[in-house]
Amino acid sequence: MTLLNDDVAHTLAEHLRAGTTEMSPTDLRVPISHFVGEERAAQERALLKRLPVIIGHGSEIARPGSFLTREILGMPLIVVRRSDGTVGSYLNICRHRGGRVEDEPCGQKRIFTCHYHGWSYSREDGGLRGVPYDDFYTHVDKDRHGLHRIRTEERHGFLFAVLSGDQDLEIDDWLGPEVDAQLSPYGLGGAEIFLDESFTLDINWKIVLDGAIDVLHPKFLHPEGVGKLIETNTSVWRQYGRHGQSFSPRTRMGDLARAGEEVDADFRLLGSNLFLYPNSMVISTPDHVEFWTVWPDTTDPNRSTTQIRFLVRPEKRTERIERRIRRSWEILQDAAVNEDWPMELTIQQNAAAWPHGTFLYGRNEQACQHLHRELAADLGD
Repeated sequence: MTLLNDDVAHTLAEHLRAGTTEMSPTDLRVPISHFVGEERAAQERALLKRLPVIIGHGSEIARPGSFLTREILGMPLIVVRRSDGTVGSYLNICRHRGGRVEDEPCGQKRIFTCHYHGWSYSREDGGLRGVPYDDFYTHVDKDRHGLHRIRTEERHGFLFAVLSGDQDLEIDDWLGPEVDAQLSPYGLGGAEIFLDESFTLDINWKIVLDGAIDVLHPKFLHPEGVGKLIETNTSVWRQYGRHGQSFSPRTRMGDLARAGEEVDADFRLLGSNLFLYPNSMVISTPDHVEFWTVWPDTTDPNRSTTQIRFLVRPEKRTERIERRIRRSWEILQDAAVNEDWPMELTIQQNAAAWPHGTFLYGRNEQACQHLHRELAADLGD
């Protein structure tokens, strides 16, 4: 089981021997105002509501009849597993007077009922099922007063949704065959969430993503940690339509390549970061999959929430593997919490203090360029 390809490994080995790396045709300049401006932030939030985004993992509603509630970009959702095993989502907003129809974070229910006036709705289709004192109303057409549906589809264990409600969700077209091919070997539909942590940061969501997909900084920002494990400034980028994947060699691969030895696509030699536009990442490790989603704040461009989940297939959960995964979490925390995010906070503060000019993304920063080029294309920059 691997997302890594031998041709990528061979290309990396050639770069390591030559002291080179893959590069974009040009560098990229992004206005600093894009990271602090309220108008830009509102445009980005509206865009994310029109694009397929990942709102959860199928294991969170594993059993038919189960549900979870979640707020995404300010929108209250109920996500359900129907009796036939398919998934669906509804706005958690009563069609009578706007109350929440479900307050619990998760559970098993057939009917959701608003505790304000008792209107009730079906788990299966969100349809309006009960209206107490219905003779008090001139007419309530139950077919037209169900919960608002949010288009949702499950693929590779991830729950994709289009939050705007007025856009189609063609997940095959959105992901494309390359992403399908990269994710399929993991069998993430059968994975479980081993760890789930969320962090609210006073940092723009794109700066957080920049740091997470950047392959140039470990040597400098993490010299005693991740920087010792990864070769800096050698990487391969593969673009898959709206998405893309960066591959970075570990120092062991660098030693082998420079010694003239053969290398192959081995988790112990290189890692990958599959960026799922607009705001998620799937990071490969030998024992688990590291899954990130970064959400902009609903009002403040200087604020965001990062959710990190470790996904593991149940057959791999031995005590030894669990110890290794916990150690991976310690390493990630040390890098992100103690080094990445403090640096990114100073960047955010500096951007707010002087929101003029541009940030510069070099030709060797392909993953970061991809994020900002895709956003620019969608927003008409």
